[in-house]
Amino acid sequence: MFYYSIKRLLMLIPVLLGMTLIVFAIIHAIPGNPALTILGTKATPEAIHSLNRSLGLDNPWYVQYFSYLKDILSGNLGTSIQTNSPISSEIWPHLAATIELSFVAMIIAVFVGINAGIISAWKQNSFLDYTAMILALIGVSMPVFWLGLLEQWGFSIKLQWLPSIGRDDIRNSVDPITNLYLIDTLLRGRLDQFWMVIRHLILPAIALATIPTAIIARMTRSSMLEVLKSDYIRTAKAKGQRMIWIVYKYALKNAFIPILTVIGLQTGLLLGGAILTETIFGWPGVGLYIYNAIQYRDYPVIQSGILVIAFIFVMVNFIVDLLYGLFDPRIKYR
Repeated sequence: MFYYSIKRLLMLIPVLLGMTLIVFAIIHAIPGNPALTILGTKATPEAIHSLNRSLGLDNPWYVQYFSYLKDILSGNLGTSIQTNSPISSEIWPHLAATIELSFVAMIIAVFVGINAGIISAWKQNSFLDYTAMILALIGVSMPVFWLGLLEQWGFSIKLQWLPSIGRDDIRNSVDPITNLYLIDTLLRGRLDQFWMVIRHLILPAIALATIPTAIIARMTRSSMLEVLKSDYIRTAKAKGQRMIWIVYKYALKNAFIPILTVIGLQTGLLLGGAILTETIFGWPGVGLYIYNAIQYRDYPVIQSGILVIAFIFVMVNFIVDLLYGLFDPRIKYR
């Protein structure tokens, strides 16, 4: 497994290099001039040219790309055009907020999706099966931004049960972005802050978890239906074992490989989908950070934010590859 891991890591190098080139090309295809955005529409051509030269934007694209690549390899994500601050110091608090939101959303998706899929397969062609699959179809079809707006209208405006925006109560925190992560509130023993953060997490986490929940449920049902027809399942039934024990101990374990693949893909996609969710709910994560950077044509921030998300996506899939052997001993790494 060690040699397989090294080989897979080496294979990631050209993938990551390709991502840097694609991200660079897409970002520079965005219309607009960062210097004009910073200086305003009344700026003189001389001032715009001077700022472009100071930012290195007047160089040929390949010079800009290799300069960008050199900074990335040295661990320097660049400097924000908008704030003139190092991106590496700005992006990590936002990334932590995105990971926190994605983690909670993925817990919801895995728990609800797997159990809904198991019940659908167990009670195939029953009312529960049809209901779960209809809800899964609605979950896949409904756009995240539309569901988020519905949640805000229903639970925040009409019922006033939950907050509609932000990640904490600013009045209770000096720095609302960095001070109130869930893990921090627990380590500090501040249950009041813990429940406050949970209340802010509920709506965006549910909105973000909807599509992964539906996809995991459908994949679980499909895998479980195939496994439940196996001979060893019929043998376990003939021995008089309880069906719930058979389903969760034997069937789920053997059906879990395709489910694990989907979970890995959806975990990576959650980071991309978080851009819409964070923008709607004002969640100060990487998605909102990138969205604000796009408005200001802040190329270094956009490039670094997308690259960090892409890197996490690649690493999640790498970890999933290694986990296959834990769930299925028949898989051998070479």
